[in-house]
Amino acid sequence: MVPYASFLYFGVLLYVVATTPVMQLFRRTWRVWLLVATLAMLVVQYWTAEKPWPNISVQTIWLVLGYAVFEWAVAMAFSLVRKRGKHRLVFYSAVALGLAPLVVVKFLPLFSQVDLIGFLGISYLTFRALDVIFCVQDKLITSLSVPQYFAFLLFFPTISSGPVDRYRRFTSDWNHNRTWKEFRTDLDGALHRVFMGFLYKFILAMLIKQYWLDPWAGSSQAWGIISYMYAYSFYLFFDFAGYSNFAVGVSYLLGIHPPDNFRMPFIARSIRDFWDRWHISLSYWFRDHVYMRFVFTALKGRWFKSTHVAGYLGFVLSMGLMGVWHGTQVHFVAYGLYHAGLLIGNDWLSRWNTQHHIWGQGRPWKLAQIFLTFNLVCFGFLIFSGRLF
Repeated sequence: MVPYASFLYFGVLLYVVATTPVMQLFRRTWRVWLLVATLAMLVVQYWTAEKPWPNISVQTIWLVLGYAVFEWAVAMAFSLVRKRGKHRLVFYSAVALGLAPLVVVKFLPLFSQVDLIGFLGISYLTFRALDVIFCVQDKLITSLSVPQYFAFLLFFPTISSGPVDRYRRFTSDWNHNRTWKEFRTDLDGALHRVFMGFLYKFILAMLIKQYWLDPWAGSSQAWGIISYMYAYSFYLFFDFAGYSNFAVGVSYLLGIHPPDNFRMPFIARSIRDFWDRWHISLSYWFRDHVYMRFVFTALKGRWFKSTHVAGYLGFVLSMGLMGVWHGTQVHFVAYGLYHAGLLIGNDWLSRWNTQHHIWGQGRPWKLAQIFLTFNLVCFGFLIFSGRLF
């Protein structure tokens, strides 16, 4: 059962939601309840049969649990080795092992029809698993609690579509016994986000799809493609933001506060500002764990004469990987490289304008920047949709 995609799912979810006041009465044991609720909802979401090999059927829930145990074993083994010292080869090996299931899922279909461990949400789980490995390497995490690790990795409200939470942030909620006042605040925030989710996904996104997106889906005329581009951009935002609002709202009810994923992205004044507003948890994950790590290593090792080259290659690496994360098809890769080019151009033009003062900071300039950024972003979504390929 796909999370938040049908009213049947919300009907099942009500059984978990209805027990949250009871959980609040027994605050000292709420972590056990959270694990039980997570396992129950995972069974609901993944109790479907898959065929990882021809003529062999297996319930998807066992693939999910097997994946989780594998990632836990990698994290625990690396944590034990890391306590003895810093070894680059061991770190790279841990990252490679943590990535291995996702790499198999993404690239195996290119060479074979066999799908070994694919399931909805494996991409987001991999981000969580790698976050733990990176933090262990940086000694931001010195010990791993088994219940907490599995609660973090398999936390069901955000398993299929994010937001991408961080282990250290999750720890603060895991170790906190919220008061009744905090529960009422969380309930208010949850209701707000859930109702926003219904408005975005089941009203605005569906109306856009039915009356704007679908009518232009088959057009080969230039105006039809342009109209489709804007329709797809708005549909993608309201559909995805609706999912994220559901995920964050349900998480709040359970005492977990993942980051919000969207912050009015279509009023961004630059492409860099856009990535501070769109799928924020994902863009920040790539910024912290890929871009910054690459640039720091390149500058420390003096790989390039210019510091800007390191930053530009960091954009290509991080956005290129983000494109591949969405899928190995050409349009996903092109989407990532397109945004890498936009980020490089934005940085170059910003530094150039600092010297030449071509555009200023007045209201007309701000509106022009928003207009330009919006159209560049929408063209990127057209690439992402695959319509041009």
